[in-house]
Amino acid sequence: MNPFEMVVAIIAITAIASVLRARYGVVRRHKGEEFIQRGPDPEAERLRAEVKALKDRVAVLERLATDGSTALEREFEKLRDRD
Repeated sequence: MNPFEMVVAIIAITAIASVLRARYGVVRRHKGEEFIQRGPDPEAERLRAEVKALKDRVAVLERLATDGSTALEREFEKLRDRD
């Protein structure tokens, strides 16, 4: 193996190691390496669930405001007639 091939091999090994470190979330800091956990953020998941619940509530309110206006009026009339 000549020196040029050895330099190319060292560069290739370093590049592959860098890609693997980036893929698995290992970050170099000062005198060691730390593993950064990649996964769902609990705060983000909570916010997603809250947004989904709010969207469901808005959908129900829209349905009541548009589709059931006559049925809702009839229900109000029933309640008024009862008194």
